[in-house]
Amino acid sequence: MQIEHHDLVHEFPEYKERIHHLKIENHHFANLFDKYHALNNEIEQAEKNDLPISDEHAESLKKQRLELKDQLYGIITAV
Repeated sequence: MQIEHHDLVHEFPEYKERIHHLKIENHHFANLFDKYHALNNEIEQAEKNDLPISDEHAESLKKQRLELKDQLYGIITAV
């Protein structure tokens, strides 16, 4: 099975420098980024290693990741 990478730089390559800057300068962004990264790693590890995880739990994790990504994108694109 092909594992899709959802880290922020893959998702928003055009904002690579902005993401880096925000991780350093914005504590709220950095906290959200860390949560997103940890959650994304959990999902990718479960998929890569075919870990026993219920469909409901997998969907819940993916929804949480999407909510965090939406918040992060809002911060990234705020002027």
